[in-house]
Amino acid sequence: MKGQAWLLNVWASWCVACREEHEVLFELKDRGIPIVGLNYQDEPDDALRWLQDLGNPYLVTPIADKQGAAAIDWGVYGVPETFVIDRSGVIVYKHIGPITYNDVTSVILPLIEDSKS
Repeated sequence: MKGQAWLLNVWASWCVACREEHEVLFELKDRGIPIVGLNYQDEPDDALRWLQDLGNPYLVTPIADKQGAAAIDWGVYGVPETFVIDRSGVIVYKHIGPITYNDVTSVILPLIEDSKS
């Protein structure tokens, strides 16, 4: 992913707030922003069924973190959490909780644009 800005979205099929933000992720996908999904402490079959039912906004899916070890490395406290990673591979923003359309326009898109220059 180095060389481009992208998002890491930590989610789970059992997470109510993840369902709330799911349509916002499609907005980002439609704008051409790569999103990697990290499925947190979930059953793989449940995660796949959730994506089949609601759609899959992720470029890479699912990266399963059933025990939560990878999430610990990222500093995740719960789901959902979303990270903006710049084209150098540096985390430039961490959003705790569901992202909204306002978050996309006021924070995430400007950071993505800044990363392109």
